Order: sequence, then C-alpha cells, then structure tokens
Amino acid sequence: MAEASNPVMSEMFLEESNGEKIYEKVCAEIETLELPLGSTLSSVYDDQPNAHQRFMEKLDTRIRNHDREIEKMCNFHHQGFVDAINELLKVRADAEKLKVQVTDTNRGFQEAGKEVIGKTEDIIRCRIQQRNIATVVDRLQLCLPALEMYSKLKEQMSGKRYYSALKTMNQLEHVYLPKVSQYRFCQIMAENLPKLREEIKDISMSGLKDFLESIRKHSDKIGETAMKQAQEQKTFHAALHRQTNVSYRKPMYIINGHGSEDENELKSKSPMLEDEETEEEVLSVQDLVDFTPVYRCLHIYSVLGDKEVFENYYRKQRKKQARLVLQPQANMHETVEGYRRYFSQIVGFFVVEDHILHVTQGLVTGTYTTELWTMAQSKIIAALRTHSSYCTDPDLVLELKNLIVVFADTLQGYGFPVNRLFDLLYEVRDKYNETLLKKWAGVFRDIFEADNYSPIPVANEEEYRAVVSKFPFQDPEGDKLSFPKKLPMSQSVPQIYMQVKEFIYASLKFSESLHRSSTEIDDMLRKSTNLLLTRTLNSGLQNLIKKPHIGLTELVQIIINTTHLEQACKYLEDFITNITNISPETVHTTRLYGLSTFKDARHAAEEEIYTKLNQKIDEFIQLADYDWTMAEPDGRASGYLIDLINFLRSTFQVFTNLPGKVAQTACMSACKHLSTSLTQMLLDSELKQISMGAVQQFNLDVIQCELFASSDPVPGFQEDTLQLAFLDLRQLLDLFMIWDWSTYLADYGQPNSKYLRVNPSTALILLEKMKDVNKKNNIFAQFKKNDRDRQKLIDTVVKQLRSLVNGMSQHS
Repeated sequence: MAEASNPVMSEMFLEESNGEKIYEKVCAEIETLELPLGSTLSSVYDDQPNAHQRFMEKLDTRIRNHDREIEKMCNFHHQGFVDAINELLKVRADAEKLKVQVTDTNRGFQEAGKEVIGKTEDIIRCRIQQRNIATVVDRLQLCLPALEMYSKLKEQMSGKRYYSALKTMNQLEHVYLPKVSQYRFCQIMAENLPKLREEIKDISMSGLKDFLESIRKHSDKIGETAMKQAQEQKTFHAALHRQTNVSYRKPMYIINGHGSEDENELKSKSPMLEDEETEEEVLSVQDLVDFTPVYRCLHIYSVLGDKEVFENYYRKQRKKQARLVLQPQANMHETVEGYRRYFSQIVGFFVVEDHILHVTQGLVTGTYTTELWTMAQSKIIAALRTHSSYCTDPDLVLELKNLIVVFADTLQGYGFPVNRLFDLLYEVRDKYNETLLKKWAGVFRDIFEADNYSPIPVANEEEYRAVVSKFPFQDPEGDKLSFPKKLPMSQSVPQIYMQVKEFIYASLKFSESLHRSSTEIDDMLRKSTNLLLTRTLNSGLQNLIKKPHIGLTELVQIIINTTHLEQACKYLEDFITNITNISPETVHTTRLYGLSTFKDARHAAEEEIYTKLNQKIDEFIQLADYDWTMAEPDGRASGYLIDLINFLRSTFQVFTNLPGKVAQTACMSACKHLSTSLTQMLLDSELKQISMGAVQQFNLDVIQCELFASSDPVPGFQEDTLQLAFLDLRQLLDLFMIWDWSTYLADYGQPNSKYLRVNPSTALILLEKMKDVNKKNNIFAQFKKNDRDRQKLIDTVVKQLRSLVNGMSQHS
C-alpha cells in the first residue's frame, strides 16, 4: 500500500508543483499587463479542480508580497521626499517672482513686436505680391507672342488676307501655342483654329464659285475680245503682205473685182492701220477677268493640304461649264449672231483655261486641256454640222465660214490643234456651194422667165458694145452689117454668162483666209462651176424646155442660145485662170463641163422640137374628117392636110437659123411621123369599111405630102431623100389603086419587088375593110358576072395574104 500510495502521492505532488508554476506565470503576466489576458486566464481553469480558488489564494499572496515591498521602499525614501517638498516650497516664491517678471517682460516684448510683426507681414505680403507679379510677368511674356499672333490672325481674317492668316495660324499652332498649352485661353485658341481653317476654306470656295459664275457669264465677252484681236492682227499682217507682195496683190484685185483697192490707196491706209493698232489698248485676259479668287483658293487649299480636292472640284465644275458652253441654242442657225455668240463663249472658256494652265502649277495640266479640247472639238463639229445643214442663205454660210476661220486662228494662237476645224470647212464649203446652187437656180429661173426668146436688137454701136462687154460675142460677118441689126442670141445669154461669173466670185469668197494654195483654189472653183453648169443650169434648161408654154419658136431660140453659151465656155476657163494663175494645161487641172451641159440641153431642145412638131401634126390629123364609104373622090386634097403643109412650110422657115442637121432631122422626123399617122388612120381598128373612092381621096392627100417633100422645105437633103418617108404609104396605095395583086403575090419576098415595102398583114387589114364595104354596097352584085369574079378574086387574095401572114408568124 505504501508503495502503491507513493506513486500517487508523487503524482499529486507533481501536479501541485506544476500548478504552482502555472499560477506564478499567470501572475507574472498579469503584472506585466500583457494583453490580451484571455488565453492566460483560461489556462487557470483548464482541467484543474478548485483552480479558481487556489489561483485567488495565490494572487492574494502575491499582492501581500508586493504591498510589503512597497511599504519598505516608501519607508526608505520618505525622508528624501520630505526634503524635496521642503525645497520645492522654498523655490515657489522665487518662481512666482520669476513668473511675474517673465510676464512683464513678455508683455513688453509683445508691445514692442506688434509694429515689427505688422511691418514683417507687410514685407511678406509684398514679397508674395512681388513674386506673383514676377510670375505673372514671366507668364505674360510667354503668352504675349501667342496673343499677338492670334490678334494678328484676327486682323488678317478681317482684312480678308486669308493666305497670310493661314501662315499665321500655322505658326501659332506649331510654335507659340505649344509653349503655353497649359492655359485655358490657349486651349480655346487651339480649338478655334480648325474652325477658322474651315471658315477660310468656305470663304475661298465661295469666292471661287462667284468667279466661276462670273466667267461663265462673261466668257462670250472674253472670247469676243480675243477673236477681235486675232482678226485685227491677221488683217494688219495681210495688209502689210499685200503692200509688199505684188504677185499676191494682182490676183486679189481680180478676186475682189467689184472694188479692190489699188496700191496707192493701200499704202495710204497702211499707216492708219498701224496708228490705230498702236493707239488702241490691247486688252489681255487679266484685264477682263480677276483671277484672284482662283489664286487665293489654290494657295489656301495647298496650304491646308487639300490641293488635290480643289483641283478635282475646279476641273469638275469647269467640265460642267464646258458642256453648257458647247450646247448651242436651238435657233443658232438662224442668224450670224447666234454663231458668233457660240464661238465667243467657247473661245472665252479656253482662253481662261489656257491662262490658268500657264500661271498655276498643276491646277490644270496640258493633258487635261488637251482632253477637254478634244471633247469640245468633237461637240463643236457635230453642232456645226447639224446647224449648218439648216442654212439656206449662202451669205450666212459665208459668215459662218469666216467665223470658223477666226475661231480656229484664235485658238491656234493659244496652242490648241485646229486641224479638224479646217477639215470641217470642206464640209461647210460643200454646204456653201449647195446654197449658192439653190440661189443661182432661182436666178436662172428668173432670167428664163423674163426672156422674150427673140434675137437681141441693137440700134447703134453703143448698145452693141454694152452687150459685148457682158458676153464675149464674136461674129465677123455680123460686124459688117450696118445698124440697126439683131444679134442671134436672146437677152438671157449675156445675163447667164454674167451670173456664172458672179457665181465664181461668190464661190471664190469662201477660199479667202483658208491658207489654201492657188492650185487648190483653182480646183475648187472649177468643181463648183462644173456643178453650176452640169446640175443647176442644165436642170433649169431641161425644165424650161419641158414647160408647156415653150413653143417651137422658143425652142429654136434656146438651141441658138445654148450654142453661143457653149462657145463662151473657153472664156470662163480663161476667167478662172486669170483669178488663180493656174494654167488649164497644168496636170490634174479640172476641165469645165460646160460643153457637154449645153450639148445635152441642145439635144433635149431638139428632141422637144421633134416631139412638139409631131404633136402639132397629130392635132391637125385629128381634124381629118374622111367619108370612108364615098363612091368618088372630091378631086382635091383635104383641107386639114393643106393647113398642115402650110404650117410645116412656115415652121421650117423659122428653122433657117438652126444648125443644118437639126432642121433636116426635124423635117425628116415630121415627114415620117405624118406618113406613120396617115397609115395608122387607114389601119385603125375602129374603121371597119373603106371604099375605093375613099382610098382615091386619101391618095390625093398623100400626093400633096409627096409634093411637099419634093419641094425641098429644108435645104441640104439629097434628091428624093425626104420622099422616102412616104414610100411605104405610096406603095400600099398604088397596090390598091392599080389592083395589082398578081404582081404583089408573085414578087413577094423578092429584093426588087415593086411593092417591097407593103407588109402582107397591112395589105390584108385594108383589103378586108374594102371587102366588107363591097358586100354592103353591092347587095345584088352576085347577079353580075364581073362583080362575082371580082369578089372571088378578093376572097382568093385574102386567103393568100393570110397564108403569107401565118407563114411570117411561124417563121418569126
């Protein structure tokens, strides 16, 4: 038990000793006042019964120990404390005195320092103000250049010096504002600069738009001035050239034959031209147009870096204006002023573009102007082709040509190629010739209508010279005759000749100022004259010949007129040669076709004579009134035939002035037509019966025709030639008059047959007409033996003739 209890007691002793240690530690911690004490106090109560009580006991013990120590310490230091208190009490009185003295001294110092403090505060405030002022001055000196530049910018904007304003703005933005960027007003300035730039751009663009509108309205004035200057310069040089070039002046005298100035007059006027040229102020495009808006806008956009935008805008707007300028008015072709205004606007447009090209760098380029001119030239040519086609007045076409020449010369002077415009003049020349031809067609028509188609009477030498001065008439035989006398042609011949020369003058006007050689001018004159002769004059003559009121007498006179006009063609050749100094023998020189023209007209007149003569013969034959059933002839020719022969005799007497072959042909044609008409009268299908008495009466009329043919109505026929026209009719009548059917039938087909010209079908038709009339008139002829034999003979002949006709048809 003792052994057993010893371990227990040992453990209990250990536990108590451990507890004591713990309490000691806790107390030490409490004494050191180390917080928190929660963990320390919690260890007192951990797994220890009565731990609280024991801890409190331990704590009380600890407190008593400390109290004893404090008591011992106090007892040890009590005397010293008492001594210290006694000393402190002694010092207390001195301290009170010192306090009073210090207070008094402090009060004195305070009173004495108030003024110093006031001055010091004033000094401090002044120093602060001085420092602030110095700072402000420094800042103002730093900001002053920016403010001055901004003020300068405002002045430049007010003065509309926008290019300078942009430069100032650039300096302000990159030099001055960055130095004072921390200030508010500088930020405001910086924010306003883009707005000012846009304002300048808008203002400059507005000025440009006003400029574009202004030159659009005044481009015609600009172009008119430029064309006028070009024309005056050309006229001046031409005057000097004529003054010094005799060989050139001579053909010009002929060309302007109506009033060219002689050499002395030209020399007298040349100094006047020079004086006018020197005295008159020469206006340039800068004098007429203020280009400042363009320069300003270009510089502004260049400075702003938008030069390409400006160039594109300018070119786009000018192209739009070009299209407007190139669009002609609908009635432009009616007056020369319409063409002049059109050309002036175009010239004004390109004069401005040429100026812009040479005074600016890159705003417009040579390529741009070339493309624009190429486009414009195409539109101009198309417009001129269209509107010139409406022109019917040659004077207007000539004015158009002169305007085109001045227009082309003006633009050529500014470096624009104008070859296509000069090529267009060939087309305008053709149009000019067409209008001239139409005009001269009316002139010729008036001449033909006014002509009396009778020889020109001349009473004296003066009248004769007046006619010869207009027309190159030569008649050595007629010159021997005394006055009064008559010239063979009518009044229209010299008038036509003079009008042809006037046409050549008018045609020549177109070649002036075209820079063409004499050879080209000669070729042009000859071709246009050929058109006048072969188309206009020939057409007029052909129409004249076909007119119903033109009779045989007029046709005879027309033939005579064309003969003289044909002879005068060589003088027209010489006339053109004198103008151009180009010999007709030169290679490739065009010949005049007047000879063929007048020959054709003469042939047409001859044919018309033949036609009208035949028509007149037909009119007489229509008056024929035969009794085709008469038993016996009247014993004399019919009245209508006598009148017809008398008409032919009088008509052929008028033909004495015609060329021999014409009169002979007309006479032969008339006789043939008369013979044919008489034959057709016998063979008319509506004529059913013909008696022998009617054949005998018809024979008397044919005899009169043969007598007329043998009387030589027109000289020049060989013997019996004219009578051959009636030979067919004569053999037919002889066959029936003699009743020689046996000979006809026996010799038919023989070359020496007596009735070689009698066709079986013709004889058959006439025989059947006579057969029918015999049956009707001789009802009782069948009771007479001779009549029965005659009837049988007729029947037999009819059968034989029918067999011949059938044989001919089968053979054919």
